[in-house]
Amino acid sequence: MSNTIDNLLHEARRFAPSEQFAANAVATADLYERASADRLGFWADQARELLHWHTPFTSTLDWSNPPFATWFDDGALNVAYNCLDRHVLAGNGDRVAIHWEGEPGDTRTITYAELTAEVKKAANLLTALGVRAGDRVAIYLPMIPEAVIAMLAVARLGAVHSVVFGGFSAESLRSRIDDAEAKLVITADGGWRKGRVFPLKDAVDAALQGGDTTVEHVLVVKRGENEVAWTEGRDLWWHDEIALVDADHVAAAFPAENPLFILYTSGTTGKPKGILHTSGGYLTQAAFTHKNVFDLRPESDVYWCSADVGWITGHTYVVYGPLANGATQVLYEGTPETPHPGRWWELIEKYKVSIFYTAPTAIRSFMKLGRQHPQKFDLSSLRVLGSVGEPINPEAWMWYREVIGGGETPIVDTWWQTETGAIMVSALPGVTTLKPGSAQVPLPGISIDILDEAGVPVGKDQGGLLVVTEPWPSMLRGIWGDPERFKETYWSKFGDKYFAGDGARYDKDGEIWLLGRVDDVMNVSGHRLSTAEIESALVAHPLTAEAAVVGAADETTGQAVVAFVIIKQNQLEYAESIDVAAELRKHVSEQIGAIARPREIFIVNELPKTRSGKIMRRLLRDVAEGREVGDTTTLADTAVMSSIQSKLS
Repeated sequence: MSNTIDNLLHEARRFAPSEQFAANAVATADLYERASADRLGFWADQARELLHWHTPFTSTLDWSNPPFATWFDDGALNVAYNCLDRHVLAGNGDRVAIHWEGEPGDTRTITYAELTAEVKKAANLLTALGVRAGDRVAIYLPMIPEAVIAMLAVARLGAVHSVVFGGFSAESLRSRIDDAEAKLVITADGGWRKGRVFPLKDAVDAALQGGDTTVEHVLVVKRGENEVAWTEGRDLWWHDEIALVDADHVAAAFPAENPLFILYTSGTTGKPKGILHTSGGYLTQAAFTHKNVFDLRPESDVYWCSADVGWITGHTYVVYGPLANGATQVLYEGTPETPHPGRWWELIEKYKVSIFYTAPTAIRSFMKLGRQHPQKFDLSSLRVLGSVGEPINPEAWMWYREVIGGGETPIVDTWWQTETGAIMVSALPGVTTLKPGSAQVPLPGISIDILDEAGVPVGKDQGGLLVVTEPWPSMLRGIWGDPERFKETYWSKFGDKYFAGDGARYDKDGEIWLLGRVDDVMNVSGHRLSTAEIESALVAHPLTAEAAVVGAADETTGQAVVAFVIIKQNQLEYAESIDVAAELRKHVSEQIGAIARPREIFIVNELPKTRSGKIMRRLLRDVAEGREVGDTTTLADTAVMSSIQSKLS
């Protein structure tokens, strides 16, 4: 049996940058040459050019004790100063930092001078509550300006934030508070989502029940105006407390390896993994990638990343990257379809957004609704589009380019993870000839390879396991409190190479295509097939809006392909007149071969997704194999699985 992943799909469409875009691009091809000639010197240059160092570093990388790296470790800086004060001191205090839009339509425009003042006050408030360098602060907030202010205030003090996504349950919040031994929780009464207020303070109260907690205070932002229970002495209103503190705060310098944040990801053992990131290296790569991948011009661009700050994309490309670069950005509280399906496009028109960064699952949702919604709005301000979170199938890429990008806007498809901290593989929009669906090339200064199970590099037109072969500045520094788990999870498979579970392939040009999690690779009659490729083939059919594929146990083939498909709204009437499953099975055979033809195709109205948009294939596997469906608490809509099961019964 082959120990590589079969490579079945081929994409021939190509889009070179326009002459005008290439001539004016921020990133040029010489970045690759500089990084190739002296990788560590390249990163040292980026750190010096992009950041302010209170104490300049003389050491770039120490890799003497792998897998534990240090970057710029004899230097000192303040992360919040880099995101705020220095822009004001440079004369850019009047530049807008955040255009904030609440879901009900309320707005705030916050300049760099105003944001700096707010963060200084918040830092003084946290100091008054006993927060010191190294202390952990849990943040459980909706997408409101106070979420950004709280993160930067914690960073300003040299403390460590643990942001917990507002959709997580009290149990999930408690496990994260306990693991980090958080001293303070910052939350809100509630936040707006899908036209109503969802409570947050209630979940904090439930998480802290039973005593035996390290939490001393709960700081509550008033947003939802919903009634909340109150524990005197522990609970404090943000607006009351911040009115009492001094407006001035001097940002002290902290070592480059000072912990900046812990961000928890799901662990296979059930215990969340607290991914630890530090300051100097992380901020260097966040600023470098944000500037170069998105062709950023901070004096003129309006940037919008649609991610929640509870995820790594929100940390790096809503808070730290854009603000370190002095960018103007949009922050939106609500969901894309509230109060109408064109809300996102309305905001792009309103704020003249020029750079837009979102997830493939959102793009496919818009495809399902139809192009008539974005076509009601003027999207001509857009000049760069980005994709993040999972592989984007070529048809969604093309729809994004044509409908949202007017047929000419470059798309940067980015691969990275919570653990990598910042983008690792991506096109550069003024340099790379783009391929729909491909992340394409490692960024300058990043070393990537694709290996088979035995650790041997695969060749062109072959698939295997994606690894990072050299340390990088924004790499995770460990799993909080568990160095052995860090080594076992990420480094045990290939020794000195980082592996975090993604499959990938090289195409005929030697460029990289992501195949999703290795856990989602199926073994069909001795062939290792990627669910991502079969899903791409299904979505390439005109009937299909979204698809999810799983491998189900099969006596004959080991595993069989089972697909769950959503039909486009404008194709529903036609779909009723044909055998959709037969049509789609035939299409997959034609696209990538009979070996990938689904045994079964189920037509469904929705797919089970987390609030961040990830499809929960584990639950679909339970259905496909006739098992009781597992834990659904992290789903955005727990009723979806009941709906799917009723269709199958």
